Amino acid sequence: MDLLTVIDESRINLELDAANKAEAINALVDMLMKSGVLSSKEKFIQDVYLREAEGKTGIGGGIAIPHGKSKSVLKTSLAIGRTKRPIFWESLDDQPVRCIVLFAVRDVDSTTMHVKLLGEFAGKLADEQVVEKLLTSTQTSEIIDIFSEDK
Repeated sequence: MDLLTVIDESRINLELDAANKAEAINALVDMLMKSGVLSSKEKFIQDVYLREAEGKTGIGGGIAIPHGKSKSVLKTSLAIGRTKRPIFWESLDDQPVRCIVLFAVRDVDSTTMHVKLLGEFAGKLADEQVVEKLLTSTQTSEIIDIFSEDK
């Protein structure tokens, strides 16, 4: 799967002003709404929190990958935000996060594309250099470049 099909610079914010998880999710969902990939902000947020209730989406190393499979998603997409300061997020390493990658997955893509998307993304995050770039890049184009590079 080509991650570039779900990423757009308009949905990347490297100076996310969020003090907590709820503010971060809200800001990322706003980006998704503005880019036209959601039909309902409220319904999608509800679906994200349903998934959050199932288990930790903070994967460690300062990164969280919340996701929502929802009928309100018109086009499977990602929104990426890096917070100005670390925020509390339930994570596998019990550390705060700075980079949040919100997956918005169409309900009809929930089995195939969702698994492929998460697998591809996890493969990228296995590379420490990729994680470092996510946490330090200063340009949204650099974030796009991370996902356009082959493993």
